[in-house]
Amino acid sequence: MNMMKTGLLLAAMTALFMAVGAAIGGQSGMLIAFIVALGMNAFSYWNADKLVLRMHNAVEVDAASAPELHEIVRRLAEAAALPMPRVYVINNPQPNAFATGRNPQNAAVAATTGLLQLLNPDEVAGVMAHELAHVQNRDTLIMTVTATLAGAISMLANFAMFFGGSSRNNNGIGILGTLAMMILAPMAAALVQMAISRTREYAADRRGAEICGLPLSLASALEKISGAAQRIPNMAAERNPATAHMFIVNPLSGARMDNLFSTHPNTENRIAQLRDIAREFGAQTAGRAAAARSGPWAGRGTSAKRGGPWG
Repeated sequence: MNMMKTGLLLAAMTALFMAVGAAIGGQSGMLIAFIVALGMNAFSYWNADKLVLRMHNAVEVDAASAPELHEIVRRLAEAAALPMPRVYVINNPQPNAFATGRNPQNAAVAATTGLLQLLNPDEVAGVMAHELAHVQNRDTLIMTVTATLAGAISMLANFAMFFGGSSRNNNGIGILGTLAMMILAPMAAALVQMAISRTREYAADRRGAEICGLPLSLASALEKISGAAQRIPNMAAERNPATAHMFIVNPLSGARMDNLFSTHPNTENRIAQLRDIAREFGAQTAGRAAAARSGPWAGRGTSAKRGGPWG
């Protein structure tokens, strides 16, 4: 299903790219844009993760340079039955994190220094579990490719403002059509990003809670990160706003509420869902404990305890 969604997204982004090309050069511009879009789609599939990590000056770390973070990610990946992803740290005071990569075998997770300084180990585990959930759900490819193509559409739309819009274009779109395209194409690309990101954040919160077994720690982390992110600017994200939807919370200043134009669900709604999940986990744990006392697991100690690397 995610591969189908990825294909539909690429088709939609390619169509937007072609539309802006038509605004610049009519039918010839549309053909050139189509060829360029094909090349960008191929480039994005293989290299978008490296590009995004470079945009945010992420530095790869290992068990020697960041032992606690590396061990947390290792244990979570093992609990989720995922290959060990590459681990990166971003020297940025804003607490935040994201995952990238075209598949679980080529995944990477990145955390800012601000996040590592603000959160306790359980909260860091909750955040990293959320990011691994994106990897497991195959969200990272579509989110990374979307960031690359949305940025390209915005740049091409700006290019159209200066070099397109002539009434001599094959389709006669003219300056008014070019102005409309310059505004509407980036907006359409952003709306696609936002709709995809918001639905996947809820799913990643749930799966992340299942991976680490600490839904309330993830809820606490979201509360801390969201509050700090509104006060502390993320200049790399401000320069590359097309990547905003990849982060666990909106890294941009003036983050909006849970509406059509937000890249992320409202944090309070996400926390409410995680508290509901915690209650579900409590009921499950109580049921398992009762079964352990009277059922075939009686006397086996922690067998009835909830799984996960922190259980």
